[in-house]
Amino acid sequence: MKWGKELGAIALTVLLLNLPVFKNDVLAQSGALAAEAKKDRVDVTVDGKLFTAYKFADSQKYPYFWPVNGPISGESVTTESSEPYPHHHSLFIGCDKVSGGNYWQQSNRLGQIVSQGPKIVEASGSRVVFTDECLWRRPGYDPVIRDKRRIEVTAPQPTVRLIDFEITLEPLTDVRIEKSNHSLFSARVVPELSVKNGGVLVNADGKTSEKDTFGVQSPWCDYSGSRDGVTEGIAILQNPANRWYPCRWFTRDYGFFSPTPMNWLEEGYIVLAQGEPLTLRYRVVVHAGNAETADIANLFEQYLRDAESSKARK
Repeated sequence: MKWGKELGAIALTVLLLNLPVFKNDVLAQSGALAAEAKKDRVDVTVDGKLFTAYKFADSQKYPYFWPVNGPISGESVTTESSEPYPHHHSLFIGCDKVSGGNYWQQSNRLGQIVSQGPKIVEASGSRVVFTDECLWRRPGYDPVIRDKRRIEVTAPQPTVRLIDFEITLEPLTDVRIEKSNHSLFSARVVPELSVKNGGVLVNADGKTSEKDTFGVQSPWCDYSGSRDGVTEGIAILQNPANRWYPCRWFTRDYGFFSPTPMNWLEEGYIVLAQGEPLTLRYRVVVHAGNAETADIANLFEQYLRDAESSKARK
C-alpha cells in the first residue's frame, strides 16, 4: 500500500508537469484566492498557500512582487536579489534616465517610485484585485510621474498562476526619457532557472537564449528550468494595445528578461507630454513545466481573446 500511494503521487506529479494548461476558451478556476493587506505588503494566497506578495515599503527603490512561487514547488521562480546586478528585484517596473532621475538602480536620492498605499478591491474568490498609486520623485523635487496600477491575480489551472498588471503613467510635467536598457516591466529568475544553469529562455518564434532573443521583437518570452527535480517557469505576455507592441526584448542568460522599449529609441530619447497618459498592460504566467508543456502559445492566444472581450465591455 505504501509503495502504491507513492507511485500514485509520482504519477500525478508527472501528469501535472506534462499536461497542457488548456486548449479552449474555458478557464476552469482551480483555486480559492485571497489578498491580505499588511504594513508594507499585500499577500496573495491560493488555497491558503502564499503565491506572491506585492512589497511597497517606503525604503524600497520601487514596489515589486516577491516571492512569486511556482505552483508545484511552492518556491519562488524569481529572485529578490542576486548577483550580478542585485538591484533587479524579482518582478517589477522601473526606468532609468527619466528627466535626470534614476528609477531603476543605485541610491534612492537619484529617484524613487513611492507607493501611496495599495487598496484591495476584491479580497477573495476566484480572483483578487488591488490597486496602487505611486509617485516618481527625487528628494527636494516635485514628482515627475504619477502612476496608477491595477493588479489582478487568478489561478485558472492547478499548474498555472496569472498576474495581470496594468499601469497608467501620468506625466505631471513634460518628461524626457533618454535611451536606456533599464526600462519598464521586467523579471529576474532564480539562478537555478537561468540559461547559465541549464534553463531555457524562449520567445514566441521558438528562438532561444540571449544570443537569439536579445533585441528581437516578440509578443512574449518565457523562462523555465528545473530545480530539485521540478520544472517550472515564468512568462511575460505583452498586451497588443501597448505602445511599441511587439516590443524588442532585453534578455540575459543569467536570468533577466524584459520587453524594453527605451533601449531602441530611434532619436535617442522620448518625451511624454504633461497630461497625456500612457497605459501599458502585461500578463505574467507562472507555470509548471516548460513553455511547450505549459502551452504558453495558447495562453497568449487566450490573452488576446481576453483583451478583446475587455475592450468590448468598455
